[in-house]
Amino acid sequence: MIKARFDRDASGDIAHFLITGHADSGDFGHDIVCAAVSAVSIGAVNGIESLAGFEPDVQADEVNGGHLDVAFDKTVSGEQHHIAQLLLENLLLSLQSIAEQYGDYVTITTRNS
Repeated sequence: MIKARFDRDASGDIAHFLITGHADSGDFGHDIVCAAVSAVSIGAVNGIESLAGFEPDVQADEVNGGHLDVAFDKTVSGEQHHIAQLLLENLLLSLQSIAEQYGDYVTITTRNS
């Protein structure tokens, strides 16, 4: 099962997210749940780098997959922060949509500081 956790700071902004596990909803290379989660999560990180113009702290298991840990530094400019938050909220919405259809394979939790 894929588990996604989003941590919000005291102001309600997403400060960190962690995605772990494998969906195992299909054969390797044909797992649409894994592909969907991977696409939206990597797309969000790439979008932050390209559109917000900064690199978040990313820890990933690039060999085995199944682990993406991303944290955000509050020292970025106001506009960078705003763009990143839009992309992160969109990531959360996208993952929630995937979980609605494939709840046996994806769970999402959010924590507030």
